[in-house]
Amino acid sequence: MRFLDGHAPRHDLTYDDVFIVPNRSDLASRFDVDMSTSDGSGTTVPLVVANMTAIAGKRMAETVARRGGLVVLPQDVPLDAASDTIGYVKSRHLVAETPVVLTRADVMAHAQALIPKRAHGVAVVVDDDRRPIGLIPRAVPGHATDLFTDVASAAEPVPVTLPVGTDPRVVFDALVEAHADLAVLTDADGALVGVLSRLGALRSGIYRPNVDADGRLRVAAAVGINGDVVARARALVDAGADLLVVDTAHGHQEKMLSALAAVASADLGVPLAAGNVVSGQGALDLINAGADIVKVGVGPGAMCTTRMMTGVGRPQFSAVAECAAVAREHGASVWADGGIRHPRDVALAVAAGASNAMVGSWFAGTYESPGDLYSDADGEYKVSFGMASKRAVAARSAGDSAYDRARKALFEEGISTSRIRIDPERPGVEDLIDHICSGVRSTATYTGAATLAEMHDKAVLGVQSAAGFAEGRPLPGGW
Repeated sequence: MRFLDGHAPRHDLTYDDVFIVPNRSDLASRFDVDMSTSDGSGTTVPLVVANMTAIAGKRMAETVARRGGLVVLPQDVPLDAASDTIGYVKSRHLVAETPVVLTRADVMAHAQALIPKRAHGVAVVVDDDRRPIGLIPRAVPGHATDLFTDVASAAEPVPVTLPVGTDPRVVFDALVEAHADLAVLTDADGALVGVLSRLGALRSGIYRPNVDADGRLRVAAAVGINGDVVARARALVDAGADLLVVDTAHGHQEKMLSALAAVASADLGVPLAAGNVVSGQGALDLINAGADIVKVGVGPGAMCTTRMMTGVGRPQFSAVAECAAVAREHGASVWADGGIRHPRDVALAVAAGASNAMVGSWFAGTYESPGDLYSDADGEYKVSFGMASKRAVAARSAGDSAYDRARKALFEEGISTSRIRIDPERPGVEDLIDHICSGVRSTATYTGAATLAEMHDKAVLGVQSAAGFAEGRPLPGGW
């Protein structure tokens, strides 16, 4: 990475402040770009989902790993629940998507409550032997639905049923021929294994799942710096976690360094990420304590009020660039955590030297995020909150005394409730992954880079004014 005039500015920069200059390129297609990373996370696209309770659940973890990313389970999830989630993700099929499954005993109220948990928009009704007997589509808003009708009587016929393992291209062609959007995939006994939509079949030919040495989907988990950190870390690895994140808001503190060193000394056999920091010295201290990956970012997240409360933090592009330069010198990597609002931000994080960009609130407004779906006059939404907010602190301190809980509740650096809208054009996390990866692939072709590492090496950056950034925004309504 270098700047257009050969000199980096003296002031710090965030993503909106910079742009990438196109280079001469011999890449004929964006599909010629290898999006995989080499930081030990196994990601085949540079996306990690932040360890936020309102975002990182089992549905998100399964779906993102199937498309090549990685989800970090939050540190405040009880250990048994985290273990169950890890086991669930490890058991998922690499191609067939997990549907909402209903039995004859269910009624339409159950179906309509559960269908929005998945982006493909239907539920599969099965018999006692898990053989599919029909599909229930999501109710059309404004149309009356008898919520007490049993799903078996209301189910529509399955348009396409194919054996699991059928080539996704064959599935796609069968769906086109049947004028259908979703195929049901079954095992040799006719029992339901999963479903595959037209989009899913296409994506299976574009993305490579993020899998472990045994060919199972990968998932990461976070631990805090309080309590018996090593015991929890070991338990998570024993449950199957592929990567651990030692996580606290202020990562450049003695308690973090000692906790990280203790986990590293336990030699658990998985990569360790740690953070958060924003300086080269902070990155170096974490690396020396045992971090393979440094998590960079203080205050850029949509749910974070740290900078407004404390004045502490740093513009994200400069923080990532400095920490990445130090990490590279010592054989480590960085994740750019926070401030990702557009596909360009992921590309710029990679150009700055990050191996992965960590996304939080942007993915909260998807069907795969945990929590219930709500609607109002403006459309559908989910509720998100920051991990330093009063709500998150209350969850983490549930075992404390009433006095200690009340005292901790006086101090918060995050938003406790925010409505994150479901984008009708991109309601599922896979839609956003398509959106982001399309942008990053194009960035690589503009810079003449066939890999993300080349994109960092070849990127030529300029600094722009706020007007320059505004000029690049689309104006679908005209001037």
